Amino acid sequence: MQSARSSVDRARIRSVLLIANPASRSGARSITSAIRTFATLDIPCDVIVTERRGHAAELLAARGGDYDAIFTLGGDGTAVEVIGALSPGGPPVGVLPGGTGNLLARALGIPLSVPRAIKALVRGDEALVDLGRLGDGTRFVIGAGVGIDASMIAGTSPAWKRRAGVMAYVVAGSAHVLRRRRFTARVTVDGSTVTREAAVVLVANFGVLLNGLVTLGEGIRRDDGKLDVCIFDPVTVVDIARITYKLLFRDFRADPAMTYMQGESIIIETAPILPAQADGELIGNTPFAAVVEPLAARLLVPDCQINRQ
Repeated sequence: MQSARSSVDRARIRSVLLIANPASRSGARSITSAIRTFATLDIPCDVIVTERRGHAAELLAARGGDYDAIFTLGGDGTAVEVIGALSPGGPPVGVLPGGTGNLLARALGIPLSVPRAIKALVRGDEALVDLGRLGDGTRFVIGAGVGIDASMIAGTSPAWKRRAGVMAYVVAGSAHVLRRRRFTARVTVDGSTVTREAAVVLVANFGVLLNGLVTLGEGIRRDDGKLDVCIFDPVTVVDIARITYKLLFRDFRADPAMTYMQGESIIIETAPILPAQADGELIGNTPFAAVVEPLAARLLVPDCQINRQ
C-alpha cells in the first residue's frame, strides 16, 4: 500500500505560522535561523512562542486557519500538540527539529538542520498519516508504550537532555536493559486478549524510526488505519542481541521473544503498574487504552519519504 500523499503546491504556501517552544533544546537560536530561512524563500512567517503545555492548541484554535501551513519548532511534545490540535481538516504541519530526541522529525526523514528542514518540507510532499488517540483524548503520532521506552523518559533529567541530546535517552534505556526488568502484560486488541511476560510493550503507529535505522516490525505502516502492538521479551543477553539485530536488519522471522498484534482498539494492562509514554511524553501509569484515527493528520514530508512506513 502506498502512503496517502499529494505533492505540495509550493505556490499555495504563501504564509506560514511558526509555533516555537523557547524552552526546547535549541531555543532562540533556531527560531532566528527559521525566520531567516523563510525570508530567503520569500514566504512570510509569523512566529508565536508557547508559554506552557497546551498553549499551542489554544493559539491554533484562534489563528490556525489563517495560514497555508503550520510549522513547529521544539520538541516532539510541541509537534504532537500542534498536529493533534489541527486534526482532522487543518492546514498541513511541518515539523522542524528543535528538541532532544527529535523522534518525529527523524521518523519522517526530516533533516536535523533547521534551514535544510524548512527547504526540504517546502519543496516536498504532503502525507496523510494515522493518529492514535488515548482515553483522555490525547493524540500520539509515533507510538505509546511501557517498558524500556517509558523508563528512558522517566530516567532522563531535563538538564541531562539539554547537555546530551538523544544520547541521554540511550543511556537511560541501556541502564534499563542491563537490569532486565520484566513485567506481566495483558494486551487486548479489538476484543482479543493475550497475556505474557514482557520487557517492552509498544503501540506503534510508525514502523520505521531514526531515519530508517530501526524497523519495529514487518508491515507496520503509518497510513493503514491500524495500530500495531509490539511485545518484546528478551530474557538473556543473547535474546537482547538477537532482537537488536532483527530490528536493525529487518529480520522478522518468528521469534519466541517477539509478539505482534494489529487492530483499531488497544488496551494495555500491566502487573505491576508501570509508567507509560506517548511520543516521548509521560502520560501517567498503566492501564491505558488507544484507538486509531485513520489518516487524521496532514504532514509535510521530504519527497524521499512518500513511501516510508
